[in-house]
Amino acid sequence: MRVGQGFDVHRFAAPEAGRPLVLMGLTIPHELGLAGHSDADVMLHALMDALLGAAGLGDIGQHFPDTDPAFKGADSALLLEQVMASLGARGWRVVNADVCLIGERPKISPYRQRMRERIAPLLGIEPEALNVKATTTEQLGFTGRGEGLAAQVVVLIDRI
Repeated sequence: MRVGQGFDVHRFAAPEAGRPLVLMGLTIPHELGLAGHSDADVMLHALMDALLGAAGLGDIGQHFPDTDPAFKGADSALLLEQVMASLGARGWRVVNADVCLIGERPKISPYRQRMRERIAPLLGIEPEALNVKATTTEQLGFTGRGEGLAAQVVVLIDRI
């Protein structure tokens, strides 16, 4: 068994950019989306980093560099599928994952179960093995000022 941890940060894009807010593969109603080369799904980016780290496969920047035009606007759920294929090819499976969004808004409780149901099948686990939660920073730092969002993830993988 191996444990991996992931962390990611994205700032909010300018309103005129018209970017949707994508979290855990879902478009969430919010006045601002996150800035990034791909869809900027901060939660899935942290999850992929945790998975890659647990398997000793580097990080998402190595696999999906933001300098590669092929990943411009990429759907992070599709990138997660590629990460899972890499893990599977090396004999790893996910046991469970704990995903935490860090920011004042949006509130994700109305979307939590849909997020679990959307992403758990991609991980090859039951929704109950994927925990999705959020916390604020009590209005401190960039997330507290509403400048962006962060995500932190811990995963456990095991040999198939």
